[in-house]
Amino acid sequence: MRTPLARELGLEFPIFAFTHCRDVAAAVSKAGGLGVLGVAGHSLDHLRMELAWIEKEVGDKPYGVDLLLPTRFVGSDGALSDADLDARIPEGHRRFVDELLAKYDVPPLPADAPVPREFSVGYEQQRELIEFLFQHRIALIASALGPPPSWMIEEGRARGVKVAALAGTVDHARRHVEAGADIVVAQGYEAGGHTGEIATMVLVPEVVDAVSPVPVLAAGGIANGRQLTAALALGAQGVWTGSVWLTTEEAETHPVVKEKFLRASSRDTVRSRSKTGKPARQLRSAWTEAWEDPANPDPLPMPLQPRLVREAEARIARTAHKSPGAQQLINYFVGQVVGSLDQIDSVRHVVESFVQEYADTMERLDGWTED
Repeated sequence: MRTPLARELGLEFPIFAFTHCRDVAAAVSKAGGLGVLGVAGHSLDHLRMELAWIEKEVGDKPYGVDLLLPTRFVGSDGALSDADLDARIPEGHRRFVDELLAKYDVPPLPADAPVPREFSVGYEQQRELIEFLFQHRIALIASALGPPPSWMIEEGRARGVKVAALAGTVDHARRHVEAGADIVVAQGYEAGGHTGEIATMVLVPEVVDAVSPVPVLAAGGIANGRQLTAALALGAQGVWTGSVWLTTEEAETHPVVKEKFLRASSRDTVRSRSKTGKPARQLRSAWTEAWEDPANPDPLPMPLQPRLVREAEARIARTAHKSPGAQQLINYFVGQVVGSLDQIDSVRHVVESFVQEYADTMERLDGWTED
């Protein structure tokens, strides 16, 4: 199972794990895969501590980072200050959020509670962050939205860091390769977070054929060894996983959300713009249903929507453990594979299960061939 890309990166298994939790990222790398820490929304000071901890924890094992680099968003045609962005949020939207929280009896944040961090997007707005990341011992840096800028590609090559980009269509994949990306992540409709409208089974072989010999990772609906085997059969050189780690022992997933995940079926997710302003698959909840109601305002484009809802989400998360209303509202990004996440396991056990099921599946297929 050591594909050419896995060998090049020094991995035992071609399992790439996107996560916002440093403990999960480190545990996956230590177990033989590659943990990829999502850094969107982190301050440099906080990231300095997180990356230092990961590097101490994983030793000489590789790890990666992922960030949001959309090309189209409010303000992409010219620099807008935070005040300019806030001025573009309609008062009716602010009123709707306030009324929604009041309806579900979600209390305000205490006066001493930290204010959620600003949501930054765009190449230049995050240039300092990207340059900071390259100063660390990362093996991979990924752009989750949009093709990576040329200067990021050049810096990656100069430092021996693989640059990956996520794609929801063949056209996206081609643009990433034209920009110079080393790896394309073909992410299907089933995936959690920002995702497109083409299913993984259809998308992956299309992208593999379109960008060969650039290696492709398959993403969306992958949480076990059978799905890993299928991804490799489709031509991918590994899998980019996310949802499967949200119910692990190490995951920092909000306890209420984790319990919701364990009870959810594959039908309990929805692609919604209600969190980031771009379509992102997440757990269906009273929050997503309110934003889907045609009687209510439509979500705003990125980055206005996250600026609008960041304090509301902090209020919900702070009280969900004791407030029935907040419990109904709270959700998180997750893919349709949530329906198979019915128990809490350690990261290492999840990786081992991937590998064992891959081996069992290949043995079964070999047996059929012999017959």
